[in-house]
Amino acid sequence: MRGLRACVLGLALVLCCASVAGAEGFALNEWSARGVSLAGGMVGRADDPSALAYNAAGITQLPGTQAMGGFAFIAPSGSIKADMQDGSDHTTYTKPAVWTAPHAYLTQQLNERVWLGLAAFSRFGLGNSFSGNWDGRYNVYDVGVQTFSFVPTLAVKLNDVFSVSAGVEAMYAHMYLGNKIPTVTSTGQRYDNDMQLEGTGWGMGAQFGLHMRLNDQWSVGLSYKSQVTMRLDGDVEFGHHDQNMLIKMGQHLPRAEDCSANTTLQLPDSAALGIAYKPLENLSFEVGAVWTRWSTYNALNIYMDNGYGSVNNKEWRDGWNFNASVEYRPLDWWALRAGFAYETPVLNEDHADYIMPVNGRQMLSLGTGFAWNNWTLDLAYAHFWINSTDYDRTDANGIRNQLTGIRGGHSENVSANVYMVSLAYAF
Repeated sequence: MRGLRACVLGLALVLCCASVAGAEGFALNEWSARGVSLAGGMVGRADDPSALAYNAAGITQLPGTQAMGGFAFIAPSGSIKADMQDGSDHTTYTKPAVWTAPHAYLTQQLNERVWLGLAAFSRFGLGNSFSGNWDGRYNVYDVGVQTFSFVPTLAVKLNDVFSVSAGVEAMYAHMYLGNKIPTVTSTGQRYDNDMQLEGTGWGMGAQFGLHMRLNDQWSVGLSYKSQVTMRLDGDVEFGHHDQNMLIKMGQHLPRAEDCSANTTLQLPDSAALGIAYKPLENLSFEVGAVWTRWSTYNALNIYMDNGYGSVNNKEWRDGWNFNASVEYRPLDWWALRAGFAYETPVLNEDHADYIMPVNGRQMLSLGTGFAWNNWTLDLAYAHFWINSTDYDRTDANGIRNQLTGIRGGHSENVSANVYMVSLAYAF
């Protein structure tokens, strides 16, 4: 019971502090410091409490009661180079920011066959911010999507080789979006109006895992996380609003009045495979792959009660993450880790926008861990090299039109640094 109370308190703390972090697509895998330092190579290993996020079937390797909690601190950077219709080009840098992604886990062994787990972590998130008067302001100048999943899990050890798990996922989502809207008054005056949208919602899903401990050297893990459909409801506020102010949308002129809004966010399912090899008691390797069905993310359409709406085609493609990692323990209390991951592009550049100026990435990670008595402290650092996105043919709203003066362009020097810490205790 002491472990349960500690985990509940930890969940409350991390939920209060939760913020937004970006990744390829906008899926996250910053679920523990050890997991990040191993580039996600925890599907086959699955031998600490963060297995609840990577492959929950592996918690049958954990005796008694164990808990873990921590944070990732993510610092992205980059710029957009806009090619203008007059032949010039303008470069705009994203605002400096550090986003956090928290995690907390609790595992409980009930008997020789059955384990329970409770996980809280973020599966999806993004954050991006520009100056309010930059060239792409009609598309976006501030955006954030944050999800937080609570997953109670049951794991069963079928025999000495096979373990399985099943969990029910309750996902909370919060989204905000800021952009400028061309507005005209009844007297014909035109200016940029500010529009802020914010909404929240809940969705349900499921997670399943399989872990096979073939012998003392080889283990294999499989995990699946289902789609989650989120209905987000919220409000839209304009910087200037009254019945004499109209949103300039060609022949359609809805009024710039505060109102309610809604959107449906289709979050994709994913499947992961990990193969771990442990030639020595203090040395292990893992290779793995994660498939994410981003083709389900075909649009992000926002509907408002004032008659104004935003239709945004996406039509992304499915994505793959390929990873490899090594862990070495030179001393019983000290571990060294490294990993590398390659992620394929998922963005459709025919509909590319400034919300997600990324198009595939590579990651190199390093980490260390310290153990004393029942405590374990893990630290990790990862650097992401993110491919540029081209805007020369996009049809996304507010980019290539007469109002912006933009005829194309691309993102430049996009990267991210991740710093992560996890603290675990075995009761």
